[in-house]
Amino acid sequence: MVLNATMSESLTVKVTGGPNVNFTLAPNRASNSGSTTSTIQTTWVLNPGRLLVTLWAWVPNGGAALTDGVGDNIPASAVTAAASGSGSAGGALNSSVSGGGGVPAFITPASATGVRIGQVFVLFNTAGSTTTTLTWNINTTSVPQLAAGTYTGIVNIQAQAIP
Repeated sequence: MVLNATMSESLTVKVTGGPNVNFTLAPNRASNSGSTTSTIQTTWVLNPGRLLVTLWAWVPNGGAALTDGVGDNIPASAVTAAASGSGSAGGALNSSVSGGGGVPAFITPASATGVRIGQVFVLFNTAGSTTTTLTWNINTTSVPQLAAGTYTGIVNIQAQAIP
């Protein structure tokens, strides 16, 4: 009798709190805090030899992280996600550019920008999890002529196992 068992690699990311963040913006103000934090749970089961799990927040268009749909935009450089709990400080959503060194291939198209919000060394921890808390802010000093309106945008959260 022969018993065979296989455990496949898996890497999952789940927003467990704060999936919708609202802002009340004031003109020309560096601090426009989000209404809540976002909690991201990353879980992995990896093959031996993997070194690192990184977590990224990114937007498809760095020039328009949020838009009112009629041509007024808030760029990714004005939106920050301060990260805690997973080995990375976070930063502005334009910290890394699609195709740049060390930027995962899933950050597309060419106009996409993002920021690494988590990093966990997993060489001896092939199964585990981490929780990242993101604190959001929009700095309107970089868009001093921003028109009154309702701005919306989607932030993608993805993880990568290296190598």
